[in-house]
Amino acid sequence: MRIQIEKAARRLTLYQADREPLFSCAVALGRCPAGPKEREGDGRTPEGRYFVCLKKMGKYGPSLGVSYPSEQDALRLNAPEHLTALIRERAARGERPPWGSFLGGEIYIHGGGADTDWTAGCVALSDQDAQTLYDLTPLGTAVDISP
Repeated sequence: MRIQIEKAARRLTLYQADREPLFSCAVALGRCPAGPKEREGDGRTPEGRYFVCLKKMGKYGPSLGVSYPSEQDALRLNAPEHLTALIRERAARGERPPWGSFLGGEIYIHGGGADTDWTAGCVALSDQDAQTLYDLTPLGTAVDISP
């Protein structure tokens, strides 16, 4: 399975076997949606290749944790080597990256509504779509976020 999020189109598509669309819905993004995430608090939704690193019921209902920051994000943003190494190690084990650094983190795909860009960098869906996606998506699913 693979989740493709197209920021410009405000569209999420879940693919089965990387080719057959299984589910698609509208999304809302961070309050400053243009460009990739640069730092904690910038209001941008990341761009790149990630994976679903956790599933939980959160403030906005069913939530899929996205493995931001990736090693590529850390390198692009000149993170210290110890942080880059920790991100790399956790990704290799399929674990959640360290959240709370200057790079930001805690990026989720969750409910709360997709009518307007309002999140701090997450991807928001209607509550019904968030539940459907949550039910269909296993841990480890690839998440591609494109401009």
